[in-house]
Amino acid sequence: MTESHPIGTLNEKPLHAALKAWYARPGDQFEVHVDGFVVDIVRGDLLIEIQTRHFSAIRRKLAALVEHHRLRIVYPIAQEKWIVRQAADGQPLSRRKSPKRGTVEHVFHELTHVPHLLSHANFSIDVLFIQEEEIRRHGPARAWRRRGWVTHERLLLQVVGQHLLATPADVSALLPATLPDPFTTADLAAALAQPRALAQKMAYCLRAMGTITPVGKRSNTILYARHPCEGREWPCQ
Repeated sequence: MTESHPIGTLNEKPLHAALKAWYARPGDQFEVHVDGFVVDIVRGDLLIEIQTRHFSAIRRKLAALVEHHRLRIVYPIAQEKWIVRQAADGQPLSRRKSPKRGTVEHVFHELTHVPHLLSHANFSIDVLFIQEEEIRRHGPARAWRRRGWVTHERLLLQVVGQHLLATPADVSALLPATLPDPFTTADLAAALAQPRALAQKMAYCLRAMGTITPVGKRSNTILYARHPCEGREWPCQ
């Protein structure tokens, strides 16, 4: 490790900076150079990386650091979100609450980029449930699906909860107890009350870490079962 810097010295987006300040504890070091990478927070022997989106952008960094260090990703999920439209000068035009509510399963949208890390002894992910404002400004040449309104920045209002995933058993516990045995991703989606596309991403990650295993097919749909060693010592061979 090399010299650290005071908190907030790097050019950061507001949500990232606010989460880092919220997560910080006395004695932490910030923006520390470790093995050729800059790490947001170093807490003793634990490296902490705040990542608000796109795990794919730091895939190489995570894979390198986790081999020699305890590593934790802090990832926010908006349990409640208010969408604020602003004029170009920053004046608010409207504010409305989004009907969408984030759940812990939404972390699998990003974990599909690093599914192998879920079963690594050095890896953990702390999911923070937050209230946030999403600031949008109009850019006619962009975001045609939103009629030109694009996300300018995200602002933290409050952290309202957290869910630490530190072991494969923690991740496996996200499977609903009501799932049939065996089950399909359609069954998983129904049990979670989530879109099937999210259930498929969750199944992909769980299969990669050995928590579930394919046991056959129903028509063209893969049937999965919980791994027989679930709940015992990991990794299981």
